[in-house]
Amino acid sequence: MSGAPEDIVISVAELDRRLRRAVESASGEYWVEGEVSSLKRATSGHLYFTLKDEAEDAVIDCVLYRFDALRAQRVLKDGAKILLSGRATVWAPRGRLQFVGQRVRLAGRGALLVALEALKQKLHALGYFDPVRKRALPPDPKIIGVVTSRAGAAFHDIRTVAFRRGKVRLVLSPALVQGEGAPESLVRAIDRLERYPGLEVIIIGRGGGSGEDLMAFNDEQVVRRIAVARVPVVSAVGHETDLSLADLVADVRAATPSQAAELVVPDCAERSSALDACQGALGRAMRRYQQDVRGDLERLRAKLSDPRFVIAERQQELDELEVRLRRRMERAQGRRRQLLSSAGSRLVARHPRAVIAESRAAAGPLAARLSAALRFALAAKKGQLSEHAHGLHALSPLAVLGRGYAIALAADGTALLRSRDARVGDRVLLRLSEGELGAEVREVRGESRESGE
Repeated sequence: MSGAPEDIVISVAELDRRLRRAVESASGEYWVEGEVSSLKRATSGHLYFTLKDEAEDAVIDCVLYRFDALRAQRVLKDGAKILLSGRATVWAPRGRLQFVGQRVRLAGRGALLVALEALKQKLHALGYFDPVRKRALPPDPKIIGVVTSRAGAAFHDIRTVAFRRGKVRLVLSPALVQGEGAPESLVRAIDRLERYPGLEVIIIGRGGGSGEDLMAFNDEQVVRRIAVARVPVVSAVGHETDLSLADLVADVRAATPSQAAELVVPDCAERSSALDACQGALGRAMRRYQQDVRGDLERLRAKLSDPRFVIAERQQELDELEVRLRRRMERAQGRRRQLLSSAGSRLVARHPRAVIAESRAAAGPLAARLSAALRFALAAKKGQLSEHAHGLHALSPLAVLGRGYAIALAADGTALLRSRDARVGDRVLLRLSEGELGAEVREVRGESRESGE
């Protein structure tokens, strides 16, 4: 005969199993509606959160295992109102009731998200998120301001990465990053930094956390202060999946504080490597192309009975491309050498010494031609002068006098052309071919005959 119920003893594990079966059979496949809070992502990829019903002050712990969490991570946010499908169970190691979710969809927005969305729309309408107003980061900053908690891991991560990448000065302006008074503390921290001489860029942020933990970076006064900062601002709030209004208004958004340091501080080693990497780019490109082709061939190997023919064709194409490339390079080099030689020849031909020598060579015949032309012109002028002299001599009165004639001149030196120009007793001068004779008029014949007639 079996004992009374109070005489039956079971283990704790058996009790957990019985409760689990009872809970699972009672919950079935239901959609549970509630608001997400305290969302956490484990290193295993599982998502842990609390689903709460504020109307009746009820909560239940929930979990989404990694294979289901990958599909739901875009929907699950702190403050989001969701519908969760799955089943309730008892987790034996802790004896805890939890809901194992499988599918998630949005059921609406919680009060927190509604207010946040309204503020986001307001700031967007005012142009705070306009990409045009965002400034570029300085290429090589030396003084970097950091606004974060003094005790948090964010500043340690920024400092570690920044000092590893280059020589910079980090100026910490500590502030509260969560809780009451955090927005005012963040604004005061930015004000202090802007008074620091030589400041070039500001990193503001914190490590990851729940939606409630990040609300200080969604505060309107913090967003407005970041927008009017005199230097570019990098926002590094939360992890990659978290997005705050500070991220939207900042000039640059970083997923983590470490990434913010990487964006702001250029890596000296990377710069040196980049300069070295520029050499041989063509060879590396050809090798990458060959590797890609080999990879494609490997993936197709199972489908091909004999891939050697395809490989040979690809190798032939590479050979032809190499020959064409070499020919083009040789032709280009030949053209460059020809242009260089031509330019050198023209430069030598136009050298000042060559130009002067050429001008002197051209001026030599010109001087001889000028001298000959002058001699010829002088001889011609001498001939013309001789001809004119002979003509003038033939017409000269002196030549007439040489033939036995004389010129009678009055006392005033004028030539006497008619006999009536002189009177008896006048003194006249007779100019001969050689010398002169003074005479006195004794008789005027021509006039007397004309008078008698």
